[in-house]
Amino acid sequence: MKGDLVRSQRLGIGRVEETSGFGEGQRCAVYFARSDRVASVPKGDLESLSGAEAAAYELVRLAARELREEESSKIKLHERWRGGELVFKPGSAELASKSVPVDAFFHKIVMVRDRLRLLEQQINAHKGLLDDEKVDLQQYITRAYGSLTTFNFLFGDKADWFVGQKGEK
Repeated sequence: MKGDLVRSQRLGIGRVEETSGFGEGQRCAVYFARSDRVASVPKGDLESLSGAEAAAYELVRLAARELREEESSKIKLHERWRGGELVFKPGSAELASKSVPVDAFFHKIVMVRDRLRLLEQQINAHKGLLDDEKVDLQQYITRAYGSLTTFNFLFGDKADWFVGQKGEK
């Protein structure tokens, strides 16, 4: 069963990473990509995907990964920050500073951007939400983009900048 795609009513679709126990007590460690976490689930709470469902899931996953890689490779860190580091200095002199490579920090910012875009797409495609509910949820995403405009100086191309809600009262 390791490697199988399964569905949990509570957590969605995931891939079995390992199993433990036997019979009624068997549990599966399942990676759920949507929530980016591994959960231990009783085997009885899991349903195997059909061959067609598994094939469709794999195709969608592959397409999403290719799109992320294609877009991420286009988004470049501004040249002046390459090889730099971000240093956090605590208010107390007795505490140690923490430094993070700017490239790694930039990668995290781009990943947040990608996940916000994915969330935006899922909201727009959601069949159970009314249009006004979608608009309300979209406003939260737009405000998150607005909060991230602080980091626009890191981007090499202005076209990649975060844009928040303009003209909000």
